[in-house]
Amino acid sequence: MNPSFLLGLYPREWRERYGDEFAALLEDIGMTPGVVVDVLTGAFDAHLRKRASDRTAARAQRALLGGGKLTMGTAQSTSGGVQETNLPGLVRFARGKVRDIYAVGDDQLLIVSTDRVSAFDVVMPNPIPDRGKVLTQLSTFWFRQTGDIVRNHLIADDLASFPESVRAQTDVVAGRSMLVRHTKRIDVECVARGYISGSAWSEYKKQGTACGIALPAGLVESQQLSEPIFTPATKADAGHDETISFERLVEIVGAPLAEKLRKVTLAVYSYAAKVAREKGIIIADTKMEFGLLGEELILIDELLTPDSSRFWDAAVYEPGRTPASFDKQYLRDWLETTSWNKEPPAPELPAEVVANTRERYVEALERLTGKGL
Repeated sequence: MNPSFLLGLYPREWRERYGDEFAALLEDIGMTPGVVVDVLTGAFDAHLRKRASDRTAARAQRALLGGGKLTMGTAQSTSGGVQETNLPGLVRFARGKVRDIYAVGDDQLLIVSTDRVSAFDVVMPNPIPDRGKVLTQLSTFWFRQTGDIVRNHLIADDLASFPESVRAQTDVVAGRSMLVRHTKRIDVECVARGYISGSAWSEYKKQGTACGIALPAGLVESQQLSEPIFTPATKADAGHDETISFERLVEIVGAPLAEKLRKVTLAVYSYAAKVAREKGIIIADTKMEFGLLGEELILIDELLTPDSSRFWDAAVYEPGRTPASFDKQYLRDWLETTSWNKEPPAPELPAEVVANTRERYVEALERLTGKGL
């Protein structure tokens, strides 16, 4: 179907938001009957956001690489960071905002964390060098630390244990890859909050609740809660995740699994928060993902990283203020000072912002694990 057929149905703000690229985005997506329904129901904006973000990242790669094409067995690098990988002999299973995922046989996956970075659900045009290594090495640290609480998907992160087809590509995968079990993902984000901050603080100021959970009066920003709370959210492939009540979680996955998700999430968070505090870092909140291997609950994806958590410097923490952090908040704060409207394309990150963001990620790794890159 010709995209121009339904041009009159698109809201004017979409055409203004995406400018001259609007027609190209439509051609990329294609006007299938399912997409036509999305247009009529107003859901099509999610398609545009995702496609525009993908095009922005691809365009930045081409520009920074001088139009070079991806070669087999390489990682595309920009400004010292790995923007994208391509591994011969392996079938790409998925590509997310940060990770390139490859199928290894029928029951395993190779997760390669690139240095791509996103903020406000948009991929930035330039990467943060070594970010993917920090995410991988912190995740494997915590997977090993919490294995007695819940089984996780990690099989190996050392090259010697990888399949031969992966070992042959050491330069690409070293330090930033995990071989994991392939599970059936539960499409829910499991969030544990030990302090009131971010969207939870915004909600509390208006109505005295955090993600629908009533909290005592008189709390201040960044204050520690009397006990951690569990605030699940639906997992969105495009756009923002949406916080849901525990009752809604029960409707989605059933009462027994919902109870187990809450119990395990809070147990992992409580253990990690204690370990991190001893090393000078406060884990204010974190989100986890789970899958099922048969009937067994498995902790998957990443775990307790600067991407999935708020890491604060305990030395300067003070209730009532926004603490210094070791996560993406620095990048978000810089973006807030620009005129960017939080829609693709994102602005190019200055060298200073890239360097400062990298420094915060690496320091979190060093403090928590006692090891550097």
